[in-house]
Amino acid sequence: MIRSIAVTRDKKIRKDLPYQELNSPDIIWYWVDFSVPTDAESNKLGEIFHFHPLAIEDCFHFLQRPKLDEYDGYHFLVLHELNHETFVSDELDIFLSDRYVITFHLEESMAADHVWQRVICEGPAENTPSKIVYHLIDKLVDDYFPPLYKMEDRLNEIEDEESHKSPQTMINEVFDIRSDLLRTRRTIAPMRDLIYRLLSIQKLDFVQEQRAYFNDIYDHLLKLTELVDSNRELTSDMRDSYESINSNRMNAIMMTLTIVSTIFIPLTFIAGVYGMNFAHMPELHWKYGYLAVMLLMAIIALVMLWRFKRKGWFNIFK
Repeated sequence: MIRSIAVTRDKKIRKDLPYQELNSPDIIWYWVDFSVPTDAESNKLGEIFHFHPLAIEDCFHFLQRPKLDEYDGYHFLVLHELNHETFVSDELDIFLSDRYVITFHLEESMAADHVWQRVICEGPAENTPSKIVYHLIDKLVDDYFPPLYKMEDRLNEIEDEESHKSPQTMINEVFDIRSDLLRTRRTIAPMRDLIYRLLSIQKLDFVQEQRAYFNDIYDHLLKLTELVDSNRELTSDMRDSYESINSNRMNAIMMTLTIVSTIFIPLTFIAGVYGMNFAHMPELHWKYGYLAVMLLMAIIALVMLWRFKRKGWFNIFK
């Protein structure tokens, strides 16, 4: 789908004008949005707007790193929009000049839809091509916050539920959240670097005109980066706690097996000796031989248990 907004000299908004009328002297600036375009619609980037082949190629080679390229008469930006379901990046490409904004995205874009409605509601007096780009970037960055806050809240809930859930169930969910955080970070970090680059390039008029606003976006991205890193540290702590619990449980199991094995070694030896059935073993014919051997074995077992208790081996089961 291709939709367009054009602002006339008498400060009116006209929608979905024919392409030939967009360059009319009566049009101050226009915004054309390629939303999930077909192949025929995508070809109009070159046929109608005559953008550089490399820029057009970047629109289709998913997924480009966020970047800014300068061409004759316009700037080309690649931005990343975070998918709230899969936590992967959807690409939003922007062609910007003083006269137009062309946005291109192969997936539905919440940011483009939001800013589109905003421009229609506010009217042309409050918007220019550079302001539209600012609003698009600002909306993209603002949309990074909800899923991160949701993951942070879920991690806090898991910590509170730790005593009520099995450790394996807990750690599986923590690993899933950690994977989502890593995917989110791969979206946020390149966007932060792009905004830093925009602020560093002094000759970008559309940034310098709104430098305070772009600084605010950069601050948001720094906060997002810190939020991702702190949540990743929290998942690492929870993973370490799980591994510690597993290690303690394994130590308890090994301690139990060690105690049982150690006690039964002398008892097995005694049972083995008297199970050989040699003809000249006087204890075998003694009336109280069986009771004496059983009593001896019981005493050995009790003595060894007492020794283990004195050495503190049973403390691990507490």
